[in-house]
Amino acid sequence: MSVVLTLTAVQVGAIPLNDDTVSPGFLGFGVFLALVVATVLLVRSMSKQLKKIQAPREADLVQQEWERAEAEKAAKSKSGPADDA
Repeated sequence: MSVVLTLTAVQVGAIPLNDDTVSPGFLGFGVFLALVVATVLLVRSMSKQLKKIQAPREADLVQQEWERAEAEKAAKSKSGPADDA
């Protein structure tokens, strides 16, 4: 309602418009402050979620690959002579 009254006052000419009187005001500051608070909360939440991620280390991946290769070699050596007989 106050926005309508302000716009009406500006149209009537009660408030002169110039570079000194036109500003975002308290509403603009409130919206800006709300956006800053929301951004800070989102960044904190994202930081917590990223800390929960447990990505495998390179050494673990190499170890798993080696164990898989050894298991395949063992399986081939057990099944190899059985195929020949």
